[in-house]
Amino acid sequence: MDRMLYVAMSGARETLKAQAANNHNLANASTTGFHADMAAFQARKVEGSGFDSRVFATNSSIGFDHSSGAMQSTGRDLDVAVQGNGFIAVQGRDGREAYTRAGDLHVDPQGQLLTVTGLPVLGDGGPISVPPNTSLLVGVDGTLSVVPQGSGPETRAVVGRIKLVDPPVEQLTRTNDGLFRLKDGTDAPVSATVHLASGVLESSNVNIADAMVNMIELARRFDLQVKAMKTAEDNGAASAQLLKNA
Repeated sequence: MDRMLYVAMSGARETLKAQAANNHNLANASTTGFHADMAAFQARKVEGSGFDSRVFATNSSIGFDHSSGAMQSTGRDLDVAVQGNGFIAVQGRDGREAYTRAGDLHVDPQGQLLTVTGLPVLGDGGPISVPPNTSLLVGVDGTLSVVPQGSGPETRAVVGRIKLVDPPVEQLTRTNDGLFRLKDGTDAPVSATVHLASGVLESSNVNIADAMVNMIELARRFDLQVKAMKTAEDNGAASAQLLKNA
């Protein structure tokens, strides 16, 4: 197979992968606490006989953008945002501990503290349960305090504390459910340096303008690769015709 056709084909394929990652970021531009995926092209030599005259590109994920998104005030007591680095520990659908930056929390009718997607929020001893109350506040250190039903504000009591962690970013990976986990499968320890802000939510850190420009650039790059494939096909047909007429 002509190497030019192979290089163009692989370039088109990898461009589609990059476009999928970029579109995923755009789709989550309004998702609370979302951190954009980052991808990059890398050059690879075309293996085979002859001289090393051709290279092709591969697209691969290089992690995620760990910069914080903008803080949006909501005034809601159970809306919290991590200040700076760190994550909120939750229990994933698979039962394993995972981490998120999305702090739009609520208490279900059974008294369990959940994320907006229905994942249990973890405390020091597992999922957090909240007793019936007339007031629920989240402290800077993740402490949950309530005023029990039928009692006055002077009876406020601590009922738990949200597990806050701050593992090194290079040790984290984002899984298909959108949550972060440690690459080695262990659980991160509690960090006393992670703080929460109450009454605010962290917006997505996706730069929409940059993502739109990248989408256009990738579309043009794909068109270029398709044209190169057509040129390789035309060259092959012309060469075959020359041999036929020889």
